[in-house]
Amino acid sequence: MGTANTYTEAELVQGLKDRDQVIFGYLYDNYSPALYGVVLKVLNDESAASDVLQEVFLKIWRSIEKYDTEKGRLFTWMLNIARNSAIDSLRSKAHKLDQKIQELSNDVYHHTSHLTVHPSVDHLGLTKVLEKLNKEQRIIIDLAYYKGCTQEEIAKVLDIPLGTVKTRMRNAIIQLRNILKTI
Repeated sequence: MGTANTYTEAELVQGLKDRDQVIFGYLYDNYSPALYGVVLKVLNDESAASDVLQEVFLKIWRSIEKYDTEKGRLFTWMLNIARNSAIDSLRSKAHKLDQKIQELSNDVYHHTSHLTVHPSVDHLGLTKVLEKLNKEQRIIIDLAYYKGCTQEEIAKVLDIPLGTVKTRMRNAIIQLRNILKTI
């Protein structure tokens, strides 16, 4: 049995820029579970999440030159690619379905008790952090981050003013920052 290699973030970035397939394999083996968890949370479809995960790693491979160490960590950059790819996939599906399905009655959105954060996969430990937010903030973060809704869409879904959505989201983000500073 061989010893497991570990790489620093700088070595990973340089390896990707050098098109080192060993580094890429290491990256996939060590980061795909976390990225898959984020994609799955957004899409809620294992098959689609697997497809999007493959696209995510292709994007990472092809666009590593765009990564800027000054703007954040490699994992955060990859996480954003995964989340944005999942949201893009979700929106493209939604667009296709919108052409075929009639708009739902607004009565559907008056019952928001089902809109809570219940991550089925939590590789990043976010569940415990999000539990510290109040219910209204958790719902808005869930809709914005995991479902890819805009603030305007959240206002319509929850039937509340846009200003209220913006205020709750801002307060939630401030509270999350404070919570994460103490961890």
